[in-house]
Amino acid sequence: MNEYQARCAQGRRLPPFNGFYQNMRMATEFHNHPKLRKLSFILASVFATLFGAGSTWAQDATVKMGLDAQINESFGYATAPVVNAVFYSIRMADVRVPVVLIVLLAGALFATLYFGFVNFRHFSTSIRVVLGHFDAMEDSEEPAIDDKEHGEVSHFQALTAALSGTVGLGNISGVAIALSLGGPGATFWMIVAGLFGMSSKFVECTLGVRFRQIDETGRVYGGPMYYLRDGLGSHGGALATLGKILAVVFAICCVGGSLGGGNMYQANQAYQMLEKTFGFQGLGWLVGLVLALCVGVVIIGGMSGIAKVTDKIVPAMVAVYIFAALVVLLINFTKIPAAFSLILSGAFNADAITGGFVGVIVQGFKRAAFSNEAGIGSASIAHSAVRTRYAASEGLVALLEPFIDTVVICTMTALVIVISNFDGSVMTYGVQSPDGVAATSAAFEASVWFFPYILTLAVVLFAFSTMISWSYYGQQAWTFLFGRGAAINYAYKALFCICVVIGASSKLEAVINFSDAMIFAMMFPNMIGLIILSPVVRRELQDYLAVINNTESMQP
Repeated sequence: MNEYQARCAQGRRLPPFNGFYQNMRMATEFHNHPKLRKLSFILASVFATLFGAGSTWAQDATVKMGLDAQINESFGYATAPVVNAVFYSIRMADVRVPVVLIVLLAGALFATLYFGFVNFRHFSTSIRVVLGHFDAMEDSEEPAIDDKEHGEVSHFQALTAALSGTVGLGNISGVAIALSLGGPGATFWMIVAGLFGMSSKFVECTLGVRFRQIDETGRVYGGPMYYLRDGLGSHGGALATLGKILAVVFAICCVGGSLGGGNMYQANQAYQMLEKTFGFQGLGWLVGLVLALCVGVVIIGGMSGIAKVTDKIVPAMVAVYIFAALVVLLINFTKIPAAFSLILSGAFNADAITGGFVGVIVQGFKRAAFSNEAGIGSASIAHSAVRTRYAASEGLVALLEPFIDTVVICTMTALVIVISNFDGSVMTYGVQSPDGVAATSAAFEASVWFFPYILTLAVVLFAFSTMISWSYYGQQAWTFLFGRGAAINYAYKALFCICVVIGASSKLEAVINFSDAMIFAMMFPNMIGLIILSPVVRRELQDYLAVINNTESMQP
């Protein structure tokens, strides 16, 4: 009788997805599971084929592009219904607004109002939590949120790990595209949406910690999969069934998004930037291989290994990028008032922009929502691993994420572009820029000739940090679906690294489009959970603030 059969005989409760998936979770060696052995053989075959074909791709670009085109055509045809459904849009004024954007903003507005503008009222508290002002409370005798009183990373490490997944190419190329379509005024609405998104992050990351699971080794499992299944499950009846379904849907979409938008697209854009700057023609497979090795070395250590890298690389890459932007702004400091005037006037008067006033709002809101991913639920997976006894403590930390990503970094990019484009040399407002990275690069180069090289470094670092964070998101969703165990984890990590090479060496737009659809499809089940479980978050916040007040009142 194996362990699974013994537990059944004893009547012990088993987690969902038993049977084959349960056996996989309990596996410790490949030879005990022929299906796992088969999976490893398939992955190894794909990996060998990929590198065996590397020299052919370098020698015969025509064949390579022909293969890309064939894959794009067939995959795009097969996935078009899903992509169109996720990004379905409705017409407002003269512009089409994606429904997913409306839902994200509606959810952010609901969270802001329901929690009494937590994004503003407790902003200073969140900073104090990150700085460790309340660490002594973690050693108190107050009830912990789970059986284990520890997680895997600190508040700061959890924040940087989540930031590394959101601070990326959208802050560079996405902002340029938003301004080219919506004009300078889009910057104002981008900031507004970023501020509201802070509330969504607070809710989902509080829930992530509240319903996380910690195994006997101290490894944390958390995110929307768990608060959808267990949080809604606590209500019983139809909501419990709905929670299980939504959790599975979210996990499937998260795996798909991690392999595409969180991986292949990042690798592809990193190589494209290196190719433009340094002329790395036909070396996509090599750049992909180097990136895959670097990613593999980091992610093999799990969340603790990822956090040890992100808590160094994220502050460094953000500092480098902001420093470059500040240099441009200081060189052009006399133009800053005019830039802000253009942003404010363009936010409410945009006759030259397609869609006018509505068009400006849509572009600003879209850039903010698509950049900080507030409401998507992905960041709660990283924040769940924090060492804390109080769920709301990490929710407060998480609300800083959209502020840093959108209000600070995206705004800095926008200011550089607006100031550099006074003569119209960077872009024509109202006409979409064909290459957002090139536009941003031109804006930086207008002030300092070598800044495009710094921008290239930023793009590569942003892409790398995004990949390692999304590898963790995807792995957590993968283990939720297929079970926990070393074999399952390594299978996903091998697949992820293979996709890094494929992404850098191929142009599979249809695959990336489908992956983007998967990422934003995560929003639908997640938003349902956020609204239904908001009372749980309110209680967590009240309890945490009460402990803070009691602690401070006892201090001399």
